[in-house]
Amino acid sequence: MLRASGGWFRGVGAIGRGGGVSRYTVLAVLWLGGTAMLAVSDEGMWLLNEPPRALLQQKYGFDLTEQWLQRAMRASVRLNSGGSGAFVSPEGLLVTNHHVAADALQKLSKPGFDLYHDGFYAVTRDGELKCPDLEINVLQEIVDVTAEVQAAVQPGMTPAQAAAARRAVMSRIEKESLERTGLRSDVVTLYNGALYHLYRYKKYTDVRLVFSPEKAVAGFGGDVDNFEFPRYCLDVAFFRVYENGKPAATPHYFRWSPTGPQQGDLVFVTGHPGATQRLETLARLRHRRDVTLPYTLARLRALEAALLQYSEQHPEKRRQAVADLHSVANARKAFTGQLHGLLTPAILEHKQRQEQELLATARQRGIPTEQAERALATIAQIQEKLRSFEKEYALLESGHAFATPLFVIARHCVRMAEELPKPSAERLREYRDSNLESLQLSLFSPAPLYPELEQTRLRTSLLFMAETLGGDHPAVRLVLAGKNPADRSAELISGTRLFDPQERRRLVEGGAKAIEQSTDSLIQLARSIDPLARQLRQRYETEVEEPERQAYAALAALRFAVYGRSQPPDATFTLRLAFGIVRGYQAEGQQIPWYTTIGQLFARAEALGGREPFTLPPRWQERRRLLDPDTPLNFVSTADTIGGNSGSPVLNRAGELVGINFDRNRYGLVRNFVYTDEQARHIAVHSRAVLEALRKIYPAEPLLNELLRRQ
Repeated sequence: MLRASGGWFRGVGAIGRGGGVSRYTVLAVLWLGGTAMLAVSDEGMWLLNEPPRALLQQKYGFDLTEQWLQRAMRASVRLNSGGSGAFVSPEGLLVTNHHVAADALQKLSKPGFDLYHDGFYAVTRDGELKCPDLEINVLQEIVDVTAEVQAAVQPGMTPAQAAAARRAVMSRIEKESLERTGLRSDVVTLYNGALYHLYRYKKYTDVRLVFSPEKAVAGFGGDVDNFEFPRYCLDVAFFRVYENGKPAATPHYFRWSPTGPQQGDLVFVTGHPGATQRLETLARLRHRRDVTLPYTLARLRALEAALLQYSEQHPEKRRQAVADLHSVANARKAFTGQLHGLLTPAILEHKQRQEQELLATARQRGIPTEQAERALATIAQIQEKLRSFEKEYALLESGHAFATPLFVIARHCVRMAEELPKPSAERLREYRDSNLESLQLSLFSPAPLYPELEQTRLRTSLLFMAETLGGDHPAVRLVLAGKNPADRSAELISGTRLFDPQERRRLVEGGAKAIEQSTDSLIQLARSIDPLARQLRQRYETEVEEPERQAYAALAALRFAVYGRSQPPDATFTLRLAFGIVRGYQAEGQQIPWYTTIGQLFARAEALGGREPFTLPPRWQERRRLLDPDTPLNFVSTADTIGGNSGSPVLNRAGELVGINFDRNRYGLVRNFVYTDEQARHIAVHSRAVLEALRKIYPAEPLLNELLRRQ
């Protein structure tokens, strides 16, 4: 579907930088007798409450103990800005990627103080900078609530009744869990509706920046090297979580390995992959290929071009837009990679064989297949319904027509006035009691917004809406109100007071009366389109989401009967365990080594004349002679990762941190649809490289000592 997952931008692309495409073919295949066949392996993104113990014991002789899993669960973290990380000391210190930290770095920056570009290090804890709206979630417990959720949907219910009943029971479970435990509580849908698990998180909202390197070395190679290997990036950043004004006690953490991995090592990745489509049907993937992805790419290209033009106008405008520009460009590459994959015949042929083999195997075993066959037909029919209104839904309800966080704020203010007086179980999901605190953290954020930048975003998205739907479409005429996109966006941005967090708070606390009396331009816009947007949402939930959920549950039931739980569910931005082997690969007639070095970083910069984006920061040039050029910098393994895994810890058998995941190569782009380890690799920063840089480039002795537990 085209629906965004949260905020004005976070839902537009891959979470983090785990997806994308290069100028080459994206699919790793084996050519057998002239036919392209996928080289598929059995690793995956496993639930921590259903870990692959037998598989690990059988293939690698590794005993995955409960103690190992518990530490992995409570030392791995999720960032609400999109991405993963890990605690690396008992005093709240966590590591993630620089590009995951970019949102916070941008919000902490101001004219003349550019943390994203110049880097930052707090020598003392008093100097650590509090992030305005960063939330860290740490998983504490998983509870299977499938029976309770499924029991709420009774035979004979209409899709609308079933959706309402399911939504109500999920909200009730979450509310009761929050009241009983004090932990953030989210019911997560797995296998597209076959299972429901309650995830309980400890939440931290006092998060402070400790260290980030310069953008030039964190993202060395920029767009040219993105989603390629070999790579040469120090893509790391450190934060610290606080409780009651003091560094939080985090007894579950990963010890930092001073040696890192070697070729052939078994490694694990514990992170929060955003979304995969491995269990979607052939019909759903065709719809994604022919409708969803082309729409998405057109929208992202328009936004990328507008942000690029804006950033070229002045250095300060470049500073304002640079993080979003990189994110939009990355999202565009990620979805381009997905489209390339679905345009590769072997992918859809593989999916078709999967569906045929499932039914054939079930019949051979005497297992009834009628419900699954009906489910496949139902999902195909649903795609035709979705095609008729998907773009309107995406533009008006998902908010793609209004690509500014100011509209997101306006919509929340308007909808909270209507939703909060209702019982939690009857509200739209985002306004349930268990989610309100996190929503308000973002809604009332003091992070700066820039009028000219917001006007550029809004103008671009209004024009895209008109291009997509046509100038005479009723929604376009309603939104533009007789003006062209440029004039309308200028009017809307100049006429809003929502730049001020106190005004947002006043509107929310004032409820329906404050909203009705407001003359704010964006509040009025959000009110005017809300009836139509809600109608589209209801149509999506009752004609697409609920029927698909029931159909996928029937397919999953047959899959469980035939194969058991041998395949993990699709990714849901919740904690998963992946594993693989550190090793290089063959590509284009060459052997690609499993790692790169600091010396090769300097060599690549020199070979390309030190031009952008192969420029190294001055301090790296000045202190080059201090560095050991043979220090491993980046490495690859076969572990299964996608977008959202950015910042994930890479662990050895002992549970020590040996790397920080930050990307995947071009061959890994197919992993949205199928796992392969032929050439697909995830890419990580080597633990030794971080120590070498902290010791000799910055230097950051207190941080280094904390990582190595030296007093």
